[in-house]
Amino acid sequence: MIEQKEATSEKAVLIGVITQKQDETKSTEYLDELEFLTATAGGVVVERFVQKLDKPHPKTFLGTGKLEDVKAYIDSHNIGTAIFDDELSPAQLRNIEKILDCKILDRTNLILDIFAQRAQSSSARTQVELAQHQYLLPRLTRLWTHLDKQKGGIGMRGPGETEIETDRRIINDRIVLLKNKLAKIDKQMATQRKNRGQMVRVALVGYTNVGKSTLMNVISKSDVFAEDKLFATLDTTVRKVVIKNIPFLMTDTVGFIRKLPTQLVESFKSTLDEVREADLLLHVVDISHPNFEDHIASVNSVLNDIKCGDKPTVMVFNKIDAYEHETIDEDDLITEKGKEHYTIQDWKKTWMNDYDVESIFISALNKENLEDFKEKTYEEVKKIHIQRFPYNDFLYYEYKEEDDQ
Repeated sequence: MIEQKEATSEKAVLIGVITQKQDETKSTEYLDELEFLTATAGGVVVERFVQKLDKPHPKTFLGTGKLEDVKAYIDSHNIGTAIFDDELSPAQLRNIEKILDCKILDRTNLILDIFAQRAQSSSARTQVELAQHQYLLPRLTRLWTHLDKQKGGIGMRGPGETEIETDRRIINDRIVLLKNKLAKIDKQMATQRKNRGQMVRVALVGYTNVGKSTLMNVISKSDVFAEDKLFATLDTTVRKVVIKNIPFLMTDTVGFIRKLPTQLVESFKSTLDEVREADLLLHVVDISHPNFEDHIASVNSVLNDIKCGDKPTVMVFNKIDAYEHETIDEDDLITEKGKEHYTIQDWKKTWMNDYDVESIFISALNKENLEDFKEKTYEEVKKIHIQRFPYNDFLYYEYKEEDDQ
């Protein structure tokens, strides 16, 4: 019988590739994000392994020689976990486990684990469990490798097959149960949204850890959980906000991330419905992150996938207090000015200055430019409010003018 080695620590190595579609810069950036994900999950990264390939190996992701190097490091440094920066196929998982003989996680599995840790409400826990079961179902075979020697012939008749089929039926039944439970939750949440009436709805969207919850707390004077970790907020929070006597509903949503598991997009339908039904999107961006433009593209991609790409949107560039730019020596005549040298003022003169792009620069943490943010939000909400309540709005402004006189 083949024994599976227990994870001996929370120490982990990260594994990525450099391919034609993912150059060295991108690979480093993705591994930086994977390290942040690992820290959020409670792990400690001690080493990274990267290999240049035309494309990931279909059987072992990395080349066999590189995997042997990884195994030697894992064995000599008592590493319990190897984390891959892409979703591994069931065959890759099985083959890699045989070689490395330690706990193997891929990016999807890691994100699902963080979601499972962070889910608080019944709705979020149900959504995460559904996503985990959908991820697990095609990977059941590797869980029964300890029965390899007892398998039958071509059809694999034997206890291993029996156990797998039994588990597959259990998981399929559980998936059906969870989907039914989520259908009821979706119906309840749809009723809640309907009961909110025709108030203007504003949704905070953006990459994970850009400060949406902090901004929500400042604007709505609430206490939504906020932390400098990825996916600090999973549960949708709705608060009533009033700016200059115009009330509207503000929603804090789960953050997006590159390579977001499709299982999560599907299972978090009710959360994404809050975005779909919003009248205005506040796209919050961490401008202090060196790759914030890529983050914007990732969020826009998800918004397009859920048919929300054409909604009225205000770009909110947050964390200006943490923004730093590289400087060019006045005597240096060779170095050309690149984006890494841009100041906030330089950025304002780029595409952010386009007529079609509404932009505002703030620090939610230090409450910088919040009055400008409120004014910009008010103007956008007012446009929608006037369209929705033309008569009420007319009376309100007529009454206000009389008051002023």
